[in-house]
Amino acid sequence: MTPYRLPEKKRRLAFPAGILFVCLFSAFLPAGLSAAAEEAMLRVYDRQSGILYAEVPARVNSRLFFGWIHSLEKIPWNEYYHVDENYNLVLDSITFPAFGAGIPEDKGRVCHVRDGLIHMEEIGQIFTELVWLNSHTATRDILLDDRHVTRGSDLPHHARIRLLIEKGEAHGTH
Repeated sequence: MTPYRLPEKKRRLAFPAGILFVCLFSAFLPAGLSAAAEEAMLRVYDRQSGILYAEVPARVNSRLFFGWIHSLEKIPWNEYYHVDENYNLVLDSITFPAFGAGIPEDKGRVCHVRDGLIHMEEIGQIFTELVWLNSHTATRDILLDDRHVTRGSDLPHHARIRLLIEKGEAHGTH
């Protein structure tokens, strides 16, 4: 039995339509696969032991809030970051109520006072991770996209903590 062959004119039309179908189909397939592969998590670890304390899904342009109390001045300090396309944390702005020891006078390109707080904006400082010595009283809330991640009182006191964005599936916290 001879295989059926399309006439030459129809073969020329069928070939581009087949390529179009494959291109359209593959355009959706990699997007789904790449979304799974590109999934990222904000994770909070013990820097020495590697114990995972918190993790939440993150994405490019997620907004991170990190609030703490200045150790010397005892004033609230708020840091606002966004997640860039390389999953770094970019410090956008800081707010605090007064100047004092160790507080920069010129961070960022914009500085103004609003609602009783000094706002320093357009900072653009890039961090691959945040590392701090945790304190139950100094480390306040950590939020991602306005959702609670953790707070200092949830983490071990005087432990070195690291926060970063990593690609990959959830591990589950301890």
